Amino acid sequence: MPAPPGSKSGAGATADVALPMSARSGVALEESGAPLWAIVFAGGIGSRFWPLASPERPKPLLALVTGQPLLADTIGRLQPDIPPDRVLVLTSRDIAPAIRSIVTGVPEQNILVEPRPLGTAAALAWGAQEVIRRAGPDALCVAMHADLAVGFPDALRLTLRRAAALTQREQALVAVGIRATRAEPAFGWLHLDGALDAAAPVAAGGAAIVRQFVEKPSETDAVQALAAGAYWHGGIVVAAAGELLRALDAHCVEIRPGLDALRDGNLPTFVGMIRATSIERGLLERLPRLLALPGDFGWDDVGTWASLRRARELDDDGNGAHGPVHFVDSESNIVHTERGTVVLYGTHRMLVVALPGLTFVTPLDRATDLKPLLDALPGSLRINPGGAK
Repeated sequence: MPAPPGSKSGAGATADVALPMSARSGVALEESGAPLWAIVFAGGIGSRFWPLASPERPKPLLALVTGQPLLADTIGRLQPDIPPDRVLVLTSRDIAPAIRSIVTGVPEQNILVEPRPLGTAAALAWGAQEVIRRAGPDALCVAMHADLAVGFPDALRLTLRRAAALTQREQALVAVGIRATRAEPAFGWLHLDGALDAAAPVAAGGAAIVRQFVEKPSETDAVQALAAGAYWHGGIVVAAAGELLRALDAHCVEIRPGLDALRDGNLPTFVGMIRATSIERGLLERLPRLLALPGDFGWDDVGTWASLRRARELDDDGNGAHGPVHFVDSESNIVHTERGTVVLYGTHRMLVVALPGLTFVTPLDRATDLKPLLDALPGSLRINPGGAK
């Protein structure tokens, strides 16, 4: 189980881990008992996890946080509130066979394979329309990315039930917010405009009105957002399926032209009439009314190799390892080995990935953006490094 952001776990970790805010809060928040559906976005190879990620082993299949693939972790932690038969997995054609190999509990008809990269806004529309077809427009949906680390699954499910009750009551989309701990420009930010209910303050887990949603701000703006008390967007949105489609139709101009075809069940026409955009850019930044519900469940975004120092269990010196590794006089390193033992001596904040036929070494600070590296490498290394399977 991953540790909450900012905590230390693994060998030598202290035993008294603080309960998440949602378990400590004195604010009584309503919970929905209605059936929930999940729309899980699991597309893309995940080039930021080169050389481990490949077409044969895309990012959703990587066991980056626990011993299970990210997608399996995501589906598993939703249960029993959202069983596999109410989980829709949106993925891309190039990795669909690999995805099917690990989601054995999810029915085949629940794996929606994009004929081309659609962007998460169009994927959300397709997923919402599929939920409407099966369960009606009032069915409640949890739309989320498959690459999230969660330290407290019980607290996550509690947050989702509360978000579902909130969206039912307010007829608005609800984004799950995470208390920001650093000025992270790679995240979306929720600038809050006060509590929705004065009796349930945001600091105690109450819902908030979002004044502005900003996706991936500049470093300067991220610093200002942190100072202003803004929250991170947790990559989770909750709303009724019909409300999701109405919001996309009203505000996401990139996919609006194809929505009638989607409602008619004509997926090829829908795909041909839309432009790819993300939920964050295409919808959340444009919504005139968006609500946020803070979540405290040991969240982190597994976006880069460097993020694993927050999401993985670490030793007393802040090192994280997969496979046989010996750290000697070394601190704050990440090592992933599938080709024998790795020994680090006198190193600090290094990344080592050892695969059959290829070993990759870089400072963790340089591992946040690998595009310049991949652009400089031969295509055979970028696509299938070392022939790793």
